[in-house]
Amino acid sequence: MKLPFKTNLDGKVAAVTGGGGILCGCMAKALAACGAKVAVLDLKLEAAQRVADEIAADGGIAKGFACNVLERSSLEAAEQAVRAEFGPVDILINGAGGNNPKGTTSKEFLFPEDLQAAQPGVTTFFDLDPQGVQFVFNLNFIGTLLPTQVFARAMAEHGAGAIVNISSMNAFTPLTKIPAYSAAKAAVSNFTQWLAVHMSKVGIRVNAIAPGFFLTDQNRGLLTQADGSWTARGNTILTHTPMGRFGVPEDLLGALLWLVNEEGAAFVTGTVIPVDGGFSSFSGV
Repeated sequence: MKLPFKTNLDGKVAAVTGGGGILCGCMAKALAACGAKVAVLDLKLEAAQRVADEIAADGGIAKGFACNVLERSSLEAAEQAVRAEFGPVDILINGAGGNNPKGTTSKEFLFPEDLQAAQPGVTTFFDLDPQGVQFVFNLNFIGTLLPTQVFARAMAEHGAGAIVNISSMNAFTPLTKIPAYSAAKAAVSNFTQWLAVHMSKVGIRVNAIAPGFFLTDQNRGLLTQADGSWTARGNTILTHTPMGRFGVPEDLLGALLWLVNEEGAAFVTGTVIPVDGGFSSFSGV
């Protein structure tokens, strides 16, 4: 694959949760292209192994592992399997996450008429399923906390390591209709800063990347029409992104490779780096 620049990760072991997806799969490939042995972790083993096979086809070293980031026993089993295959992890990318319709409202705003009677197919704030909200929060926040607890212990014992969490533009300014996801990603950003301080005495740097808007399997139906044109929400996003386009996975690699580099980012910890085409800087006027 084409890299924006190459950093030396020879001898390093990297674990990437959500590695079977579009964005984190690209990250896994970049780490491998820089010399790391990569454990591709995903809830779906076939998705993880597909990415690992693509890495191997390009001359890298990788293996897919099934892993549920919400189950400590699953994570511990994966950590032991990764350790047996490659050794203890030096780099952890906490990429698993996502949204769920049960944590989403149907409309951007609550109108007085929405309070009069329930409307078929309309979910207001007052109709949100607490279990759905909890699932989204857990997937993003607990799904970052638990893998860190399991994989970072070896880093702490070794006295070195790099953790990169995946936050979101929602962490800076919440988007309409997705309160659970927005709150969860804000928690990931806050946790990144907290963990950076907490781990500073054992040599672990902790940072996060906050992607702007990228087309993925999860959001493609919300942003594109069946004919490939943009939905109303997709057009709104583009008009609020100064660079006028959606991101592509490769846009994340420069920040990733910088943050995991022990020399280039040796004094960088506790940061949340927007990669968003200017979205977070634009007021809309």
